[in-house]
Amino acid sequence: MAMTRKSIKVGVPAEEGQLSILFARGGPRDGAGRKAIGVTKKVSLTLPPEIWDELENRRNQLACSQSELLRRLIEASIQSETKSEG
Repeated sequence: MAMTRKSIKVGVPAEEGQLSILFARGGPRDGAGRKAIGVTKKVSLTLPPEIWDELENRRNQLACSQSELLRRLIEASIQSETKSEG
C-alpha cells in the first residue's frame, strides 16, 4: 500500500501562544474558537463519596459537565449570601 503525501501547514498566532497544525483550509484567526467565560484555575477537591455521588446524579439530571455544575452551585451560593447580607 503506497502512502500519499499531504502537506501540513503550521499556523503561527499573531500573539504569543501555541503553534497550530492545520490539516485543512483556513487557519488560526483572531476571535476563533470557544469564548472564555472566566479565568481557569486548577483545583483539587476532596469530598466524601456520597457527595460525589450526589454531584454525579445532579450532573446527569441537568445534562451538564462537572465544571458547569460546580460553577452553578458556587455562583448560586455566592448570590444567596449576597442577598442575605443586603
